[in-house]
Parts: sequence; structure tokens; C-alpha cells
Amino acid sequence: MLAFGLFALTFVTTSSGPASSHDFTVGSLEIKHPWSQKAPAVAPVLGGYLTIVNTGRTDDRLLGGSSPVAERFEIHLSSVIDGVARMRPVKEGITISAGSTVKLEPRAMHIMFEKPTWYPAEGEKFKATLQFEKAGPVEVEFVVQKGATASSEDHAGHTP
Repeated sequence: MLAFGLFALTFVTTSSGPASSHDFTVGSLEIKHPWSQKAPAVAPVLGGYLTIVNTGRTDDRLLGGSSPVAERFEIHLSSVIDGVARMRPVKEGITISAGSTVKLEPRAMHIMFEKPTWYPAEGEKFKATLQFEKAGPVEVEFVVQKGATASSEDHAGHTP
């Protein structure tokens, strides 16, 4: 009976997975719903969007990443200054403060997959590795969606 109890306890403590099949967890970081909008085969870039929740007590930082879908992976910030849209790389990365949520979304902070090596179709998925300062590398999967609505709750009305 003791052996069964230990087995059950081990199973319960080691089998906790992500809340959904499209969320990823490493330590105290939750990466929620990575997605990209379907792009034409001539596009020089693909955008990547997701939400990072830090449930821990220490800050972490998204430094960059990589993906077989593109030659380069950069973090960018889009802004409008005096009516002019601008985009710049964020070389220092993104801090995810303890207990906070950071959203990477269209027309704001986002991932830029530069020089795509292929163009995934709507419904396809592609892998990417996010590199965090403390949590280290985290493999996630982006789902490609048509149009702006990644989900009615999180992304309604957004377009890359």
C-alpha cells in the first residue's frame, strides 16, 4: 500500500502539464498561445505573438530565440510617434517582472521572424526556441492563423 501511495504521489507531482495543448510552461514562466498570421510567400518577415506570465518571485528576461522558419529571430517594438509608424529592434530583450504578464502582439512588442525559409499555411504549426536569461531555452510551437483573430478572447481586432 505504501508503494502505491508513493507511486500516486509521484504521478500527481510529475504529470502536471500545460493548461492547454497550446500553452507551454518552464519553471514559473507560462507561455500562452504562440501564433503567427498567415503571410504571402513574398513577405520578408513573419510576425510572432504570445503572452508570457511570470508566476514566480524573480524577474526573467526574454533575450531572443531561433526558429527553422526564418534565418533570424528578433524582438521588435512598433510605435506611432507624431503620426508616423516606427519599428525598432529591442536588443536588450524583454523583462518579465515577477508576478507580471507581458503580451507580444501586433502593433506593439512582437517577435519578428526575418527572411523566412518557408511560409506555413493557415492551420500549420512551426517550432521556435525562446531564450530566457534565467529559464534558459524553451521550445514552443506557433500556430498559423488567417486574419487577425488568434482567439476571440485574447486577440480580437488585432492585425500584424
